[in-house]
Amino acid sequence: MTTFGNLEDTDIDVAIDEQEAGERRSMELATRIRMVAAEDPELAQDLVDELIVALDRAMGGTFREYLDGDARDVADRALTDSGSDNSPARDS
Repeated sequence: MTTFGNLEDTDIDVAIDEQEAGERRSMELATRIRMVAAEDPELAQDLVDELIVALDRAMGGTFREYLDGDARDVADRALTDSGSDNSPARDS
């Protein structure tokens, strides 16, 4: 890694395409949620639950279809707790 003044070459973040830009934004979001979790795990869980509910709503109730294992269990709990468990995907 090369340092130029206060700028490191790893600080230069130029997205090649929209998919890569989206992946980088999602990684940044995950990092921020981890930082919140280190300070306040309950708040971090609430944020994750709200995000799951919003994603499920935006995807027409199909978000959980893209998950498996523990991630699906977490989504099921969040959606049930929010009253969103009547999505079409719940019947699968």
